[in-house]
Amino acid sequence: MEILYFWVCYLREEIKEKVDNFLDSVNHELPPGMELEFEGFYERGFFVTKKRYALIQDDKIVVKGLELVRRDWAPVAKKTQEKVMMAILKDASPEKAASIIKDIINRIKNGDIPLEDLVIHTQLTKNPDKYKQKAPHVLAAKKAIAKGRKVGRGSIIQYIVVKGKGPISQRAEPLEDADVANYDPSYYIDNQVLPAVSRIIDSLGYSKDEIVHKQKQSNLDAFFN
Repeated sequence: MEILYFWVCYLREEIKEKVDNFLDSVNHELPPGMELEFEGFYERGFFVTKKRYALIQDDKIVVKGLELVRRDWAPVAKKTQEKVMMAILKDASPEKAASIIKDIINRIKNGDIPLEDLVIHTQLTKNPDKYKQKAPHVLAAKKAIAKGRKVGRGSIIQYIVVKGKGPISQRAEPLEDADVANYDPSYYIDNQVLPAVSRIIDSLGYSKDEIVHKQKQSNLDAFFN
């Protein structure tokens, strides 16, 4: 273990030295006021697009432009995405990533998800009666007002999407009135968890159906070889 640690440290120093030489060379040619800087050494990473990526450094994930850093996604989606990222970036294990996704989908179907992990937070940018579109958080806000609660511009609306007929927006219930036994599993699987992880899987050339059903594993394995 000590030999491995020494080798990793040596490799990092060698890479850092090459990066410094590269930066010196490039910065020497750049116009005044422009300069490239060294941001960090990352063991592994993947890019969905140029501005949407995840990197890992010393067991810490650095995320840009993915759902993990957005407030308007339920915690169940964020937590699942983070676990999948760790399985891929730290453990280099597509099998573990697939297992995590399948497990959370089964737990959602079985009603084994705490209420706090299903809550979606969205801020009102104006009073509810000023909205023309029937967005979920707007209708949830109007339901809260109907129950006598004070809601207005700037309020953070916390809501759960429940089972029932009609569009999603009409099934958004304020957290105070929601029953964990009545949440809509299909919504949280198809509109929260799978979109959050499919962006990662797609960037590795793997489809949502393939990762859920553990098919065509060789494609993802090739990423680590």
